[in-house]
Amino acid sequence: MTIEAEKRRIQDVSSLLYTASQSIRILTHVEWHRDVKRQFFADKCKELPKVTYPDFDPASTLSAVRDARALIGNSDVDKWLESIAVKLEYSALMMASTGSNKFYEFSEKLYGKPTNPFVDGKSTPLGLAESFDKQISSYASYDIGAPAPVCYLASGIAEQMREAVIKMFGDEAPQVEIVDELSANALASPKLIRIRKTACFTDLDAQQLINHEAHIHVATSINGLNQPHLKILAAGHPGTTKTQEGLAVFSEYITNSIDLDRLRRLADRIIAIQMAIEGADFLQVYHYFLERIGSESQAYENSRRVFRGGVLTGGAPFTKDGVYLEGLIRVHNFLKAIAANGRADCLKLLFCGKLDIEDMPVIYKLEKMGLCKAPKYLPPWVKDARYLLAYLTCSGFLNKMDVGQIYAHYDNLLHSIPKASAE
Repeated sequence: MTIEAEKRRIQDVSSLLYTASQSIRILTHVEWHRDVKRQFFADKCKELPKVTYPDFDPASTLSAVRDARALIGNSDVDKWLESIAVKLEYSALMMASTGSNKFYEFSEKLYGKPTNPFVDGKSTPLGLAESFDKQISSYASYDIGAPAPVCYLASGIAEQMREAVIKMFGDEAPQVEIVDELSANALASPKLIRIRKTACFTDLDAQQLINHEAHIHVATSINGLNQPHLKILAAGHPGTTKTQEGLAVFSEYITNSIDLDRLRRLADRIIAIQMAIEGADFLQVYHYFLERIGSESQAYENSRRVFRGGVLTGGAPFTKDGVYLEGLIRVHNFLKAIAANGRADCLKLLFCGKLDIEDMPVIYKLEKMGLCKAPKYLPPWVKDARYLLAYLTCSGFLNKMDVGQIYAHYDNLLHSIPKASAE
């Protein structure tokens, strides 16, 4: 096969997989109607929510995947394409299995679970969440300088978001709308950013949402849509979720937009997912969140995220919310490796569309073949990468030091200082 014929074949497979992805709208499919919430509180929070989901026929997705597989070979690029085919298959079958244990089985295959190890083979997202929870709790009695809680309305957040997307994307900027129902406080697509009308936002939420939704999710979506030869890079399927959410949370982190409340929310989601896996039902998880945050409405919303699509009596949750912190660690480690290996040339390519970190060798190969083009839009901290690379350079050296010995030294130092009482 000639090089040009090979490139056409790859483009054809990419287009077929993109077609297969178009019916995969997982978050929309597992949304709960607002009447479910009304009834839950009408029942005094003592009855499991009564949830129904629309039917989903996976046939068209599976058919498109079969057509793509007929053209897939054995090269590294083909292995990447096959991995996407598998993810799309699992996604379609998961959507067809809402309300059953099968839903959880596919969710675990797609998003993992809290006890799966990181690359080091030892640490887990659950261990990370529990560590964050313990450390954040240790700050509870001290004034860390946070302003008094204020509820910022969706209208103000939406206006800040509009200004940010117009500044970054110009004529390609998505619309920003306030909606009654949404599975999160905000969700973004290349054409539309939706903000939940009833959400109560903090002083940092606007910057978190801009850096998370606009600078990452919208940017990688538009960059993917602008790929003339690889349409699949515009598809945000579950095979890309860990990296995309990891980039989004890292974007909050590197821009000083994140705070302890945000980290605790992400940690609590992992702990709640593990509770549900171990058999906790919706009511038990609801009371867990209620004890943590004190808000009945938010405790419901947090619990809904864990159980949407799954089994309300426990044992089979939706595990997607475990990927935020897991993705953050994966992205952080990859960026540190980029700096340590002097491979800043790989940084921008990470934003060329919807992809996973593990795809990068193939994406680089596709770029050299002329099939993948450089991204048009980059988050500000990548467009001007001076601070990022300075931070990663320092972080890389610190990681090589004997942390155990260093901690032992400063532990002894701190133990000699009387602990101040909280004021």
